[in-house]
Amino acid sequence: MKLTIHKSELKGTANAPPSKSYTHRAIAIAALSKKAIVNYPLISEDTKATIRASEAFGATIEQKKDALTITGFDGKVRIPDNVLDVANSGTTLRIMTAVSSLVDGAVVLTGDASIRTRPNTPLLKALNDLGAEAFSTRNNGMAPIVVKGKMKGGNIHIDGSISSQFISALLIACPFASNETTIMIDGDLKSRPYVNITIDMLKDAGAKIIVDEKANSFTVPPDQEYDLRSYNVPGDFSSASYMMAAGALCGDVTVKNLYPSEQGDSALIEILGKMGAEISWDKKKGEVKVSKSELHGIKVDVGKTPDLVPTLAVLGAAAKGSMVIENAEHVRYKETDRLHAMTVELKKMGVDITEEKDRLIIKGGKMKGANVHGWDDHRIVMALAVAGMVAGETTIDTIESISISYPGFFEDLNRAGANIDFSEKAIK
Repeated sequence: MKLTIHKSELKGTANAPPSKSYTHRAIAIAALSKKAIVNYPLISEDTKATIRASEAFGATIEQKKDALTITGFDGKVRIPDNVLDVANSGTTLRIMTAVSSLVDGAVVLTGDASIRTRPNTPLLKALNDLGAEAFSTRNNGMAPIVVKGKMKGGNIHIDGSISSQFISALLIACPFASNETTIMIDGDLKSRPYVNITIDMLKDAGAKIIVDEKANSFTVPPDQEYDLRSYNVPGDFSSASYMMAAGALCGDVTVKNLYPSEQGDSALIEILGKMGAEISWDKKKGEVKVSKSELHGIKVDVGKTPDLVPTLAVLGAAAKGSMVIENAEHVRYKETDRLHAMTVELKKMGVDITEEKDRLIIKGGKMKGANVHGWDDHRIVMALAVAGMVAGETTIDTIESISISYPGFFEDLNRAGANIDFSEKAIK
């Protein structure tokens, strides 16, 4: 599907959607508990994949209004009746690959074409080192994946440079191992805030995780049980980044439901301030207010905040001077190679952008409208929509991909005054 977005002046309010990252983890941890209620979850294509996988392992999940009631399998994971299809959800794939190692039997996991290109070798190696058997059917570290349990535990090393999801997945599964587990991180742990989110949520479920910052390791005692009971999912800063960027470039926007948490992408508030945006965050009310401002490019290290890269690229393209987005190689292993995707599409819009191995260099200036490709990637589509409101007449395809994380994105933009062509001609 396609739509066309024109130059826009915004003035309005939007609620940040519930966090996708927290929702995935809450469902998985609740399923490993006895019974829990997950309040205000994000129900999207990605999180539905985690719901389906949890049910396949033996959980019963009932949705009522703004909550999921989950009767879990209490750590006793059953063998699924069929192959687990995670669709386009990388988080589901990684978490459920680790959970599969708790099964006394074999599990097969796969997904769509994009998922079958995403690397998992560090996680598979870790599971093998912990006593399970895990392998890629194509011997390339990518799905389809077969896991045979049970995991026993032990001491392992894992590469932290590709994805923090590997570590989060292990932390969720390892408390059920029969032996103590120590996970030692080799190299720089990318996206560390997401691991912090996982640890905080596990502690809410009663799990014990020993963090050694100096040694860059995590020790997990064996034979634990989860008792999550109830969890409130917070608003998502990753999804809110597009509305905040839209406010900084196109008008006055207030984004609600944004409270302090472990989410690394809250760093966008500080980044926008450094770029010259008029922005404020009332942490008690959970409201971020941002107004159209003259922005200037800065240097940003995205080692901890990879999901902000598409947003930052558009901000840099619209700002004065040069924007450098660095320490970003791990962004290539998302739904798409987002460094390359943003380079290709912003060049179509007349932006002077250079792609290097681990960074983007953007010389800000005027953008022009263009026909751009969304790469079937929710974050690419939403970032290009913000660019289109600055550049004018921009047609974006694969817009249906926003259902992965922010199904109401275009409706929220429209309510705030965005000039969007939703006609049959524009969207089909």
